[in-house]
Formats: sequence, C-alpha cells, structure tokens
Amino acid sequence: MCLGIPGRIVAIVDDQGLRMGAVDFGGVTRKTCLAYVPDAGVDDYVIVHAGFAISVVDADEAARTLELVEEIETRLAREEEEP
Repeated sequence: MCLGIPGRIVAIVDDQGLRMGAVDFGGVTRKTCLAYVPDAGVDDYVIVHAGFAISVVDADEAARTLELVEEIETRLAREEEEP
C-alpha cells in the first residue's frame, strides 16, 4: 500500500540534471523529485510518495484529500485522549 500526500510546488530547480522542487505540505516544505511529473509547474499540486511526485492533481482534489487527512489526525488525537 502506498500513501501519497498532496502538496503545492513552490519552486523548481535543476539539481545536477535532476528536476527537483520545493513542495509545501500545509506550511512544511520538503525537497521533492519532480522527474515523474515533467509538466508540473510552480503552484501546481502533486501527489508525493517517499520524496517523489508521482502525479499532478487539481487544487480541489488536493484540498479534499488534505481535509480527509486532517479529519483522520483529529479523530486519532481524540482517541488517544480518551481514558
């Protein structure tokens, strides 16, 4: 099973011939390989797994996915607080 998280590309650079980017995940920015998404540009949303962007998604789909992730985190936090 693979868990991919959507993030927004905030910068793209060439790193020794490899297309890399800075991807923002709700305030946390991570260096990400963009080789598999050659058409993605700054402000595009991508699904990232293990440091690699594997597909481009639209902003609405990214927002829906991030809402679900936040809901899961909230539920897990509540469960940990219960006696």
